[in-house]
Order: sequence, then C-alpha cells, then structure tokens
Amino acid sequence: MGQVQPQNDVHIRVRDLSMAYGDFVVQRDLDFDIRRGEIFIIMGGSGCGKSTLLRHLIGLMPPASGSVLYGDLDFWALDEAKRMQIKQHFGVLFQQGALWSSMTLAENIALPLSFYTKLAARAINELVSLKLALVGLSGFEDFYPSELSGGMRKRAGLARAMALDPEILFFDEPSAGLDPLSSRRLDDLILELRDSLGATIVVVTHELASIFAIGDDAVFLDAQSKTMIATGKPKDLVNAGNETVRSFLTRGAA
Repeated sequence: MGQVQPQNDVHIRVRDLSMAYGDFVVQRDLDFDIRRGEIFIIMGGSGCGKSTLLRHLIGLMPPASGSVLYGDLDFWALDEAKRMQIKQHFGVLFQQGALWSSMTLAENIALPLSFYTKLAARAINELVSLKLALVGLSGFEDFYPSELSGGMRKRAGLARAMALDPEILFFDEPSAGLDPLSSRRLDDLILELRDSLGATIVVVTHELASIFAIGDDAVFLDAQSKTMIATGKPKDLVNAGNETVRSFLTRGAA
C-alpha cells in the first residue's frame, strides 16, 4: 500500500507545460502535482512524450512553455548554478542502466560520490558497499556490467542513482527488457526503497504489472490529442470514464 501523505505536501508541480521539438508539439497544457514520498507513474502509449517529459523534469531539456516547480522554486526560471543545486537532490535510472562498461560496479557507484562530495576513499567504499547491499548486490563490487544479467544491471543502476541519498528518484522504463520475474523483483525493490528511504519516485513506464503494483498516482499522456487526459490512482482509472485510458489499462485482459 502507498504511504498516506498530507494533501498539501506537494513535492513537484507541473504547470501549463508544453513540450515541442521545433514546430512539432509533443504535448501541451500539462498540469499535475507529485506528492512527497509517493510513487508517481507517467504513462501512455508509444510516442506520447513520456521520456520527453522526464527530460524536462530532470533538467536535460527545457520545455517550450510552462513551469516545473520543486517546492516553491521554478526550476527553468533559475540560473544554471541554482538548477545544478536542485539536480544534486535527484537520482536517475535510465532505461539501459547507463553504467560505464569499463568500470566495476564499485567504481560506477563511487563516481558521483567522488565528484560531488569530499568524502575520504574509505568512507566512499563503505557507502558503495551499503548501496549495493540495499539492492541485493552485496559482494559484486568488483564485477563489470558485462558480467551481470539484465536485472542485476538495473539494480546496479539503481544503486548508483541512490549514491547521494537523493530526495527524488526518476526511473525511465525500469522494467524494459526484463523477464516477468526480474521485473516483479525490481518493482518490489522500488517499493522497499520508497518505504525505507521516504524518497519521492517518478516512474516512466508502459508495463501494466508495474503500473498497478507500485503506482500511488499517475498521469496519462495521450499521443492523439497531445495532452494529458487523466490523472489519479491507476486502479481507479480502470473504472473511470475515459475509454482510451481504460483500454490502455485493460489491454490483454480476457
């Protein structure tokens, strides 16, 4: 079950956001809240702009118009130095894990700690071992990404995303390419981390099992109308009035 949050405890606000590549509009008029400590799902069919929205949220791409607010701070209205300060509170797991193939798992996870902190090497090594233990990879410090299964690489990527104890974790299709058992284990791990760390987690996914297993709240982006057409708890949206959303959430059902 998701954590119960105060109604006014909004961590991220998206206001009147439009996304475009040149003259091509991807989505317009996006307006939703992400509450502190919840798992929020960005969902929709292929090509609707889910990953593009994530890029706007994590600071990789400015929106065509509108705002992304962290607390009371309008992210894209800040200068680069202040945006970097906010981004240091993010952890990001990209779709392919984005681990450096020439580095061991320990070296991969130590990288942000070495770059952003002044911790001694011994303290960094202890934190690396702790992060790997949290994702079930204790003892794999000296392994290279190529020596791991897809599910293990995803968990290693998650350990690196958690290296700096971020307030917000962003996951881009975390279950992509995983078999159903590995995907379920990753969902369970995401729930455990939310409950133990209290982090706000934003997940881009089209995987139905994950949407229903971990989602506290969600927004649905529609490629045809180029805007959001539903927000709410995934289980509630199954019975909501929008046929497009209901079809998406019941696809494959007998």
